[in-house]
Amino acid sequence: MTTEFPGPFGLYRPEFEHDACGVNFIVDMKGRRSHGIVQMGIGALCNMEHRGAQGAEVNTGDGAGLLMQVPDSFLRDVVEFDLPPAGSYVTGIAFLPRAPEHADEVASLVGKVAASEGLRVLGWREVPHDPSMIGTTAMATLPSFRQVFLAGEDLDGIALERRAYIARKRMEHEIGPLSANGGVYFPSLSGRTLVYKGMLTTNQLAPFFTDLTDERVTSALALVHSRFSTNTFPSWPLAHPFRFVAHNGEINTVAGNRNWMRAREALMAAPELSDDLERIFPICTPGASDSATFDEALEILHLGGYDLPHAVLMMIPEAWENHADMDPGRRAFYQYNSSLMEPWDGPASIAFTDGTVIGAVLDRNGLRPSRYWVTDDDLVVMASEVGVLDVAPHKVVHKGRLQPGRMFLVDTSAGRIIDDAEIKGALADEHPYQQWLDEQLVPLSRVLEADPTAAATAAATRAASDLDLLTAQQTFGYTTEELKLIVEPMGRTGAEEIGSMGTDTPLAVLSDRSRLLFDYFIQLFAQVTNPPLDAIREELVTALGRTLGPEGNLLDPTPSSCHQLLVNRPVVTDDELAAIVNIESAVPDWSTRVLPCLYPVAEGGAGLARAIEDLRRSASAAIAEGVSFIVLSDRHSTPELAPIPSLLATAAVHHHLIAEKTRTQVGLIVEAGDAREVHHFCLLVGYGAGAVNPYLALETTEDLALRRAGHEGTGYVAGKAAANYVKAGSKGVLKVMSKMGISTVASYTGAQIFEAVGLGDELVDEYFRGTVSRLGGIGIEEVATEVAMRHRRAHLPNEAEIAHRPLEVGGEYQWRREGEYHLFNPTTVYKLQHATREKRFDVFREYTEAVNNQSEQLATLRGLLRLRLGERPPVPIEEVESVEDIYKRFSTGAMSYGSISAEAHETLAVAMNRIGGKSNTGEGGEDPERFVPLPNGDSKRSAIKQVASGRFGVTSDYLTNADDLQIKMAQGAKPGEGGQLPGHTGN
Repeated sequence: MTTEFPGPFGLYRPEFEHDACGVNFIVDMKGRRSHGIVQMGIGALCNMEHRGAQGAEVNTGDGAGLLMQVPDSFLRDVVEFDLPPAGSYVTGIAFLPRAPEHADEVASLVGKVAASEGLRVLGWREVPHDPSMIGTTAMATLPSFRQVFLAGEDLDGIALERRAYIARKRMEHEIGPLSANGGVYFPSLSGRTLVYKGMLTTNQLAPFFTDLTDERVTSALALVHSRFSTNTFPSWPLAHPFRFVAHNGEINTVAGNRNWMRAREALMAAPELSDDLERIFPICTPGASDSATFDEALEILHLGGYDLPHAVLMMIPEAWENHADMDPGRRAFYQYNSSLMEPWDGPASIAFTDGTVIGAVLDRNGLRPSRYWVTDDDLVVMASEVGVLDVAPHKVVHKGRLQPGRMFLVDTSAGRIIDDAEIKGALADEHPYQQWLDEQLVPLSRVLEADPTAAATAAATRAASDLDLLTAQQTFGYTTEELKLIVEPMGRTGAEEIGSMGTDTPLAVLSDRSRLLFDYFIQLFAQVTNPPLDAIREELVTALGRTLGPEGNLLDPTPSSCHQLLVNRPVVTDDELAAIVNIESAVPDWSTRVLPCLYPVAEGGAGLARAIEDLRRSASAAIAEGVSFIVLSDRHSTPELAPIPSLLATAAVHHHLIAEKTRTQVGLIVEAGDAREVHHFCLLVGYGAGAVNPYLALETTEDLALRRAGHEGTGYVAGKAAANYVKAGSKGVLKVMSKMGISTVASYTGAQIFEAVGLGDELVDEYFRGTVSRLGGIGIEEVATEVAMRHRRAHLPNEAEIAHRPLEVGGEYQWRREGEYHLFNPTTVYKLQHATREKRFDVFREYTEAVNNQSEQLATLRGLLRLRLGERPPVPIEEVESVEDIYKRFSTGAMSYGSISAEAHETLAVAMNRIGGKSNTGEGGEDPERFVPLPNGDSKRSAIKQVASGRFGVTSDYLTNADDLQIKMAQGAKPGEGGQLPGHTGN
């Protein structure tokens, strides 16, 4: 028996575990306990059955659970030992190994850890349960259930909760995770709340845990959850609720949030919690789900001193950055707290409780539905949908819905709903946040204004000893195509150039050309359960600014906690970087250290690895000396010294400092010659850079502007090219992160929401920890080889060649004879056109042969696959499905009528209808005349009809003429944005 995830195998990776679930709570506003509240909670849970998931077995669920107040009077009736007064003992149901002898061993260890924390075991109780209705899979991992009761001398209330927390965290670490032979998991261990949960369907929870049907079990509140785990394996511990929360949605930045929490542990101290927090670290359990990790962070914040609503708003703040009408005091509260912690970003409805207050909050975009009702007898129901409870309409006195960033809170001790404005007003008045910000927060603009000419002079000095422009461009692999299609438009228009989606060139690992390390990573995009944001139209909820610099103790907020540098965007100019490098002149208690990122190119991979190790040591030494900002710079390469790829340097230093728990003690800025497009900036920020200065791209765009300035119609504005480029780069980062449902650069920083394709495990584990690389691939030696190929072209041994060395042409985006290989090339395109125009099957065979032979170019992953012949006997042809039956499963892609010609669209429909397959309308409707069969029996009707949000062409006639309906919840390609459809092609 195990309740842990399996390790990675095949294409499965446990890092991609997520939940998509239903959540609700029932509470008596006046705090009156009754069994009726428990029954209503269970009823509401059963009405969310569709929110949960089942596998092949209908009686094995992904998880269901209920959190309630500790039913003190019931427990006194069913245990055989005396209990102290309510609030003076803690209790929790332990998930233990099923074998009695192993369960006894673990129970003994629980007692020892508790005793070492000053807690004594009052006794254990076998938790009655009936597993007769659960499925084989759930039964295979079924733990045993024993309820422990602990008390301490002169401990009660929050002091006892804190002691129990320390003990429970130690048990998790020292006894280990639940397995067949050992380990333990506590859904809760508290004097306030008790959790019943498991790998169950919603209808199984109460029959399984028979306590829940006992009339003596009473509570004033019930928080319930139905789990649907995506990409995932269900398990007993991963059911919700957790200790404080139940969550519907996803925390997309969780990898970064975990890393930042890990780094903050070094400075974390809370005397009222413990004199030695080291023994409970790590706070966030490695390998836990995003919801479990969120709960663990919230738990340490609350028990470490923050009120529960305050802690929740630190983790999920409302959109304050661009909210012009927000109360200044509330804005100051949020801005101050943004110096302490980045948002935990993603679509989320979080319900939370400590047993006295119970509430819920939505993410800043409101991407999860949540509604509430209040009745005339003070019952409050909040749920992720309408109809979880039958409430007579005449009893409902108020209905509402959670709004983005707003908090809904019921305080059973005060007997009322506390208004969002009241909660936040009280929090904002707690400290003089605006005064602290005015005194401590340093905007980068203020540093520049301190001596306007100093930064420009310093920037010029930094560039003075650098390579000439062409040599630098060749060192970093620039091509004329990149200048034309990427750098120049960004400098000219202030926006990233629009291009088509997709590429037909080889993956970087399969290319025989020198490719940048950036090319080995792909940005992950939102899952089906997570709509991407429209970063243009939803500008209010997005934010490009963030603070940089040393952080303090997360659990002890002081005025100096916000003594940080405020940077308004992730891409910075040369002058801005120079101001940061010389920041001591403006802010005397800060200093900056520039660390060169160069290595002896002749020493290959070994030399590169040694240089990175030296770089890490230098970063650690700088922090030990009290440096506030580190700049990783690849300037000033020479014929002997090549630049370390900026992404490799950034990720290596970032993860090294996380492992050392010093990452939050310094701001990290990258001065990169190789970064020139939005994907590069996203990667650098995603792997830990607080800001990026693409100095060579800025010099290049200024050079292009000077050269184009004399020509009419170029669109360049004199002196604006670098500013435009910085604007375009920052806007591009915003656009990309919004595809992941992420709103702020602060939470995107370090979130590493990328997958590596073609990087070996050793390289990833050493420098890009936590990144998924499913296929394996190259190592440090090959990275060094690719750097050397570019470096050699910049520093040719024969000086006579140097004057005539142009930039390489490129050919990545458009086919060029001497450029990168393309699947769609003149040979294949010509042969296809020739075969169809002349109706010559012999030429069509030449075309298919050319396409099939492309595997020899290693242009695609499938080109690496080979059939292993002769290892198994052939299947008799009579046992194989007929061609006609196989055809019926063929479907074309969804191409809208506006994207291809009418002839092509209709020909595909006729062809698929002839063979019994299905064509797809794409969005935009279908001409009704296509619904009528042609005289020869053919049909132009598409069997699959798409319905896209707010689009034309969707009529009742259209819908009734469909075999399948596809509903698009988010646009893939809006004209001019989204999927990068060029604006002029939109109809």
